[in-house]
Amino acid sequence: MEKLQALDALSALSQQTRLDVFQLLIRHEPEGLAAGDIADKLGVPQNTLSTHLAILVRAGLATSERRSRQIIYRAVVPTVRGLVRYLVDDCCAGHPELGRRFDYGEGACAPGTGCKTPVTENGSS
Repeated sequence: MEKLQALDALSALSQQTRLDVFQLLIRHEPEGLAAGDIADKLGVPQNTLSTHLAILVRAGLATSERRSRQIIYRAVVPTVRGLVRYLVDDCCAGHPELGRRFDYGEGACAPGTGCKTPVTENGSS
């Protein structure tokens, strides 16, 4: 991930409603959620929500797909992984073994997220 991509993602997540939406989408991976369901679950008016969803999509943190009369939104997990890796890439002052605690691996989720593939704090399953 490049610096501008990281800034876009961090900017998108720096607003409370967008962060709530994004966390909800992460919890509903991989099936995603319809825009109306997101609005209902968060108590956000649909017109306000569509603005927030558009910002998340523009930042590469979410995707949308039309399924008949609904638009389904999903989190883009690889973007999140890339952002975390970008943020912690130089965290360990030349000791890469210390950074392993941040690498949750392909298909894994952080502890406490409710994902079906939990990992320990050091990144192992």
